[in-house]
Amino acid sequence: MPPGDRAARRRAGELESEILGVLVRAAGPLTPREVLDGLRDPLAYSTVVTILTRMYEKGMAARHREGRAFRYAPLTDSASITAERMNALLETGVDRATVLRRFVDTLEPGDEDLLRRLLGD
Repeated sequence: MPPGDRAARRRAGELESEILGVLVRAAGPLTPREVLDGLRDPLAYSTVVTILTRMYEKGMAARHREGRAFRYAPLTDSASITAERMNALLETGVDRATVLRRFVDTLEPGDEDLLRRLLGD
């Protein structure tokens, strides 16, 4: 699949999650070029800069200037972002009980056990 087709088919937030993963795994703050070098799939440099800027504006990443560039560091992790997205979807005004019931119906048996343990805590 050509790179352009891959980018067009990404799910909402997938680029942020991939970039956040690179930031979380790094030993320190990264420049956009270093983030780009750490990604699995090739992206345009400008796309990485745009996503990093949006992440900074959303409070997902810190940044500081180094010369003409910025360095970025994570302020959250992928699990927290996913949980926030799930909660935002639950708050859309639909029947929460039905949504949660259908979500639980799609869980793997091990996930169901884990959820029960977490709810018991």
